[in-house]
Amino acid sequence: MTRVLQIRRGTTQQNNNFTGMIGEITMDTDEKTLRVHDGETLGGFAIARADMLSEKNIDPNTIPDEVWQSIFDRFTPKPYTVTETRPFPINSKCSYLDYIIGGTQKPLFIQVALVCTVAEAGYNTGDEVWAFGIGNRTNPQPNWIIDQDGLHVCLMVGKQKYWASHRDTGDTTELTDENWSVFFRVYC
Repeated sequence: MTRVLQIRRGTTQQNNNFTGMIGEITMDTDEKTLRVHDGETLGGFAIARADMLSEKNIDPNTIPDEVWQSIFDRFTPKPYTVTETRPFPINSKCSYLDYIIGGTQKPLFIQVALVCTVAEAGYNTGDEVWAFGIGNRTNPQPNWIIDQDGLHVCLMVGKQKYWASHRDTGDTTELTDENWSVFFRVYC
């Protein structure tokens, strides 16, 4: 036996005077269309049939400027600020590195890089290394918190050694704490 799903239905006038539950669908038997309800709006929202749509029904010049502005505001990326910390020494003997940026704005994303201070692993003084590891983790991502002191950016070290691929050979090379610094680039 076939099962039949039947939804609430009524005339246009009946639908216009009905506030359905959130997500409820009703049928307008006069217009032969469906209406979707949000639990608040009297009459719900009519859904047009495909045969009711045509290019001549949509004239962009008749759409109010406020609609275009709201679409533009919704989908245009907001400007952000970039804060770069000063480089500070790495320390493989600590549990984590914590840098206080300050402020209360949540970061969009954070990058972390190492800076060579004494030539090592094929890198020269001043070279930045954006792909590195700590212990068995490759390219560790910083954590962040906001407390009474503002935004903190934390890099979990877990008392493990830093490493990078040797610039010339590609071999995994353990780094010496005294030869490297770390810095964060924070996008808010």
